[in-house]
Amino acid sequence: MDGIIVINKPKGFTSFDIVAIMRKLCNIKKIGHSGTLDPMATGVLPILIGKATKLQTMLQNSQKEYIAEFKLGITTDSEDITGKVLTKKSVEAKKENIQAVLSDFRGKIKQIPPMYSAVQKDGVRLYNLARQGIEVEREPREVTIYKLELLSYDEVGHIGKILVKCSKGTYIRTLCADIGEKLACGATLTSLERTFAASFAISDSITLDEAKIRSQNGTLVDKLIPIDRLFKDYSSLTVTAAQGVRLKNGGALFLDRTDAKNAPDSTIFRTYDDEGTFLGLSIVKQKSGELSRLTKWTEVYEK
Repeated sequence: MDGIIVINKPKGFTSFDIVAIMRKLCNIKKIGHSGTLDPMATGVLPILIGKATKLQTMLQNSQKEYIAEFKLGITTDSEDITGKVLTKKSVEAKKENIQAVLSDFRGKIKQIPPMYSAVQKDGVRLYNLARQGIEVEREPREVTIYKLELLSYDEVGHIGKILVKCSKGTYIRTLCADIGEKLACGATLTSLERTFAASFAISDSITLDEAKIRSQNGTLVDKLIPIDRLFKDYSSLTVTAAQGVRLKNGGALFLDRTDAKNAPDSTIFRTYDDEGTFLGLSIVKQKSGELSRLTKWTEVYEK
């Protein structure tokens, strides 16, 4: 069993909880996940099964999309509603004030990782220090906010909702806290749903309850997404059976004997043999006249 099952993670579960449950439901030990979600968060959690687990670190680099709800006028030590309240202030901000402030957070920005995070300081996770009441200096990190929109704002309850499309390593809690600071009233995250990650959307996911039912009736495998779906943005290329064997064994092909001979240098293809078996990714090397398998993917698809 090799591939991906996308779970719509429910609130109250850690990502590791979901992995443990799926390990039992799939009856396979080789299972991981792509992109940790906090217990209070819900949404897209790709579960990697079998050979797909070897893609775990690579998929964490993908862009992600979230719908986040925040409350103005309050700050907490964890930057979300589960933390200890630090400050409470009156809120004067209107919808147009929030929209104006959001422009400051689009593009490349710097974030200071929250204390309640898995970032390490001198080999110790920050959340372990935070639980001891210890706060340490953290270096700002650059992230990219590709899209940031205000979806709604309740001027009575001071609760807003934003759509965020961002790079890896972005802390949505911190983004909300920084927006609140910019508005001079503070803010904390009240709910978070990940709507897109590692090329998968909510529409690709199933609930944990559905996964349990399908495991019982033997149809969970029907929700297994093939590994090559992760690379759907690349054009496909078909080679002969003999060429496929050579690629799988790490050998390069003569470029002029493939349909990629006129492709620009460094073009990457999803590569299949003539029976439709996915071989991995291959790259065009015009200078040497070769089509080579990307070595960093070799282990993923070896039998």
